[in-house]
Amino acid sequence: MKEILTAIFEKSPQGYIGYVEELPGANTQGDTLEETKRNLIESVHLVLEANRQLAEEGILEKEFIKEPLGTITV
Repeated sequence: MKEILTAIFEKSPQGYIGYVEELPGANTQGDTLEETKRNLIESVHLVLEANRQLAEEGILEKEFIKEPLGTITV
């Protein structure tokens, strides 16, 4: 089975807020639900990229092997 992330959208006085349950830091807002969905996808990409950069900075002085993990099945 593929891992599926859960998006949560809440109506607010200014539009919508959205976040990913399983990925702290992936959150956003928008005037419409569609805008918020697009923004949330971008937020997920940005959080993953930032996490990659932080991880690489932490292992620069170590010998390591880096390879794609691919789709995670559980």
